[in-house]
Amino acid sequence: MNTTNFVLVGVGGQGTILASDVVAQTGLYLGLDAKKSEVHGMSQRGGAVISHVRWAEKVASPLCEKGTADYLIAQEMLESLRWIDFLRPGGTVIINKQHIHPTSTVFASVTYPSDQEILTTFKKVAGKILWVDALGVAKQLQNLRVANSVLIGALSSVMDVPPDDWLEVLAARVPARHIEVNRQAFFAGREGQWLVEN
Repeated sequence: MNTTNFVLVGVGGQGTILASDVVAQTGLYLGLDAKKSEVHGMSQRGGAVISHVRWAEKVASPLCEKGTADYLIAQEMLESLRWIDFLRPGGTVIINKQHIHPTSTVFASVTYPSDQEILTTFKKVAGKILWVDALGVAKQLQNLRVANSVLIGALSSVMDVPPDDWLEVLAARVPARHIEVNRQAFFAGREGQWLVEN
């Protein structure tokens, strides 16, 4: 099997690290070597979080080089642009349609890009774009913490890995009382109509 590279990004408090744990553990569940690396930055204060995950028969380094990520999973829209250089040409990007404005945009020194600007930028690089309303689904399920499970479900829809394998790992990573809502979030992400025509 060729190496599969994932880059997951977001801001502190969105569950990016949990999502990357699930991705890495799913690789191990499949019998592959899986390695993960993460940078928290000022994540406790809403700063950027980035995590690299790699699957293969044998993985030497946990870090993805720029231009090699098969999957870029972004929990926040501006963060998707910040890390676009990691996506390989023709790769898949999964973007949560959530805006978390950094201080620089609040005080107007920087303009937050429009949704259309973000889509246009990714259409130049990505082979497939999934534009996911993960936060909206999480609100419907009355648990904002499951937005990352929505994104994992969306990721599962474009990978040849049985959904039960993802769910087995997800169930092991969340408290027992939250397994059912995470399962619902996963299937909402997996079955949603998120694909953007390129």
